[in-house]
Amino acid sequence: MFTMLNQQIADLRRDYKLASLDESGVAAQPIAQFDKWWQEATHSDIAEPNAMTLATSTKSGKPSARIVLLKSYDAEGFMFFTNYESRKGHELAENPYVTLLFFWQELERQVRIEGVVSKATASISDQYYDSRPLGSRIGAIASPQSQVIADRALLEEQVHLLAEKYVLDVPKRPVYWGGYVVKPTAVEFWQGRSNRLHDRILYTQIGEGQWKIARLAP
Repeated sequence: MFTMLNQQIADLRRDYKLASLDESGVAAQPIAQFDKWWQEATHSDIAEPNAMTLATSTKSGKPSARIVLLKSYDAEGFMFFTNYESRKGHELAENPYVTLLFFWQELERQVRIEGVVSKATASISDQYYDSRPLGSRIGAIASPQSQVIADRALLEEQVHLLAEKYVLDVPKRPVYWGGYVVKPTAVEFWQGRSNRLHDRILYTQIGEGQWKIARLAP
């Protein structure tokens, strides 16, 4: 139990004043509103606007989170790629309900997406895997993601052996690696405002292609 507040940490704060967000001015569909903010994010000074937190949980509800990279989005959902046999892959198989979170500090914005995940088609996974740099393709084969390994040297040796193997050949996507699509059921757009009175606009799915828009208290 805490007995003393770390005042140096507690005093860290920033007032948000860049913009506002009103429900009368947002798009009718969350993907259209996301696209508007995405275009602004990609034309800003954000180093990796596609970096997003992926929160998963086990069947029993034990959560975990990590950063993954958005690789595509459309009306069907938000796509990322990973090792199906990683910790997150196992959790996604146990419990398909996930949350994605974008934090664009430079724009004082967050986007939180709740949804249900499913695997992308093999053709989409092949297409993306084949577009990656050779080193990344080899890395996906070499790494037993999330498993305990003795040391980095073993991993680097495996990469070296695979690099020699594929000097004249093209690596194919391993069956344990591919894409996921998160189909949203709720999307919240958060715009930082002064004195922590932030704007929060929530889209909640009420039917296929139908969304209810509401303002949340900060």
